[in-house]
Amino acid sequence: MVERELDAIFAALSDPTRRAIVERLAAGEASVSDLAEPFDMSLAGVSKHVGVLARAGLVDHGKRGRVRYCRLAPEPLRAADDWLARYRVFWHTRLEALAAHLARPK
Repeated sequence: MVERELDAIFAALSDPTRRAIVERLAAGEASVSDLAEPFDMSLAGVSKHVGVLARAGLVDHGKRGRVRYCRLAPEPLRAADDWLARYRVFWHTRLEALAAHLARPK
C-alpha cells in the first residue's frame, strides 16, 4: 500500500466522529440518517465525515431511492493493521523485557 493511502486512512481515523461511524458500520450497513442519529450535527456534517471516510477507502456508499446507504470497506483497515503489526511486535518484546526485569529479585 502506498504511503499516501496510509496517510489518508490514519487521517480519516484521527477524528472521533469518524471512528464512531466506522464502529457503527462494523455492525452493518446504515443510512446517513442512521449514522447521524447519535451526533449533535446536521446530516450535511455527517455526510462530510462519510465523504472523508469514502475518500480514504474505508466506506462504500450509494443511493437506493432517496436514501444514501453506507457500508464498511474493510480492506484499508487490514492494510493499516498490517502496518501497525510491526510495532505490535516491538512493544510486545519491550513489555516482555520489562516484565522480566521487574520479576528479578532485588
